Amino acid sequence: MVAPSLVAFLPPFLLILVAAISPEPTVAADSKPKPFPPPTPLRMRALLRHERGSSSRGGNLVVTAAADGASNGTAANPFTAHHFPQELDHFTFWRRPSGGKGATAAAGPMFVYTGNVGDIELDGHIRVAINDNWHRFYGNDSEYSTKTLGYLTSTKALADYVILITSLKRNLSAEDTPVVVFGGSYGGMLASWFRLKYLHIAIGALASSAPILQFDYITPWSSFYDAVSQDYKSESLNCFAVIKATWDVLDERGSSDKGLLELSKLFRACKTVKYADSIGGWLETAFTYTAMVDYPAPANFTENLPAYPVKEACTEMIMPMSTSNESMFPPSTFSYDDMSDACFQLNGVRPRPHWITTEYGGYRIDKVLKRFGSNIVFSNGMRDPWSRGGVLKNISSSIVALVTEKGAHHLDLRSATKNDPDWLVEQRRQEVEIIQGWIDQYHQDMA
Repeated sequence: MVAPSLVAFLPPFLLILVAAISPEPTVAADSKPKPFPPPTPLRMRALLRHERGSSSRGGNLVVTAAADGASNGTAANPFTAHHFPQELDHFTFWRRPSGGKGATAAAGPMFVYTGNVGDIELDGHIRVAINDNWHRFYGNDSEYSTKTLGYLTSTKALADYVILITSLKRNLSAEDTPVVVFGGSYGGMLASWFRLKYLHIAIGALASSAPILQFDYITPWSSFYDAVSQDYKSESLNCFAVIKATWDVLDERGSSDKGLLELSKLFRACKTVKYADSIGGWLETAFTYTAMVDYPAPANFTENLPAYPVKEACTEMIMPMSTSNESMFPPSTFSYDDMSDACFQLNGVRPRPHWITTEYGGYRIDKVLKRFGSNIVFSNGMRDPWSRGGVLKNISSSIVALVTEKGAHHLDLRSATKNDPDWLVEQRRQEVEIIQGWIDQYHQDMA
């Protein structure tokens, strides 16, 4: 883990942190912090100090690979791009499905990746056709503006997937092909909700690092940042103490123009920072990401995944979070009213803070899903702070929780390596075995 090496006096510690995060680190003076993890008051203050940017344009590409491996792409990139139109309400956007080499829709099940912005990796244990979808408004080419922000919802995204899946199966003459949905982080949440809402479309779901209980009052609000702090404390008490002392020093240095200039030089900022909150929010994000991706082997997980996109956080994805006195972050509280005001100031909309639990449930989930749910695997690693909002116990014989003590953020969905520990290999084996069981049962029922 990167964090334990960050010791010694505070100014050198800050410089070492920057060097550890990036080979050539730069901090834009007014750049917005990464949208994931969720904004605490420290990060929200930094966000609110920035001018609202112009709306971005983009789209979600449709990338497919031919079933036999043939394509119009190159050997290095064997994919071809297409588009799949949708209604706005339900809206027009771009999709990105991709097919695995050697797979055919009729020969095996269809695996549908429910939504992040990254590519997927499979270990080849099950012969499948792959459909890798980008969530509406995500991606470099997404159509987004404040006028369409109200259409950025999980329910509409799930409906998009239904239309795409049914159309794809019809076009491939594969109506009887079983569908398994899977995803990690926010994509894992979508996978579990898809299975709950569309049982006639998907026979099962693998939801990795899916914090579906991080809403309302289901999970203690301080649990996320307490978990981040515990990751560092478990590695080095000194590291924990140094980080905890960082915030007061930042506030003190940032209270004067001279101090801001010193901080700007220390962090090699593009220009002199105007507020210490800008650096504080960036540091908080760096500490949190490091805890999330505390993988047992080297990885290139450097892109931001939209598990908690700021735009969607202003429509329905309101995850109340605070920081306790026991945390290494500055103590803070959460206010639904303050969040609503911030969203209105930043994006011109006010969120529906309790819509997720109204639409998908969450309270007494063990009692509720036991009565009507089935075929969902919730996987979580306890090194991942998002695990605190996940399902950590079996609900029934077919709604299973696979929990690993040393696992990190959707580690099980990353490609296998020769350095994978035995517990990770076993976790993936169990997932494959469970999914194969769903497929076998489906074919028995259809016979």
